[in-house]
Amino acid sequence: MADPLPEVIATSVAQTEVATTQGEVHAEPNLFGLAPFQVVSLAMAVLILILLWKGVPRLILGGLDGKIAAIKQQLDEAKALRAEAEALRAEYAAKIAGAEKDAEAMLANAKTEADDILAKAEADGKAMVARRERMATDKIAAAEREALEAVRNQAVATATAASRKLIAEKHGQDADRALADKVIAGL
Repeated sequence: MADPLPEVIATSVAQTEVATTQGEVHAEPNLFGLAPFQVVSLAMAVLILILLWKGVPRLILGGLDGKIAAIKQQLDEAKALRAEAEALRAEYAAKIAGAEKDAEAMLANAKTEADDILAKAEADGKAMVARRERMATDKIAAAEREALEAVRNQAVATATAASRKLIAEKHGQDADRALADKVIAGL
């Protein structure tokens, strides 16, 4: 059995062409006595009923609910990540502040140590200068004593030599006997 629809459409198209060429008012195409807008409305109603019967709205709503849940989960994860990032930022800010305080304390400690080392170096320098002055003074005094002793020894040697010479020249055997007798008598 042949489909009557193509014949109906062909007939209505032919009638429209004939009517247009003759100046007559043309007849609207129809299907089973329905106007074109009614056919479209009926087709849409059938399509909507089929979609409802197959549960397409539930599928669409389920898909949308899944998307909404996924988006909510992503938002919750983003909030958690943001909170974690803020906590890390606060932690690092505290560490930086602590590091700055430590650096200031280290700098102050280094300045104090440098001042102490400088003061000790000055004191050690003064003590070394004083020791060297004492050593130089002691060396000068020792040199003076040695010089005085050398002068005395030279004077004694010179006086002894002069005495020998004088005694040898002016003192004879008779004077020696008289002097020995005098010393013996004095004892």
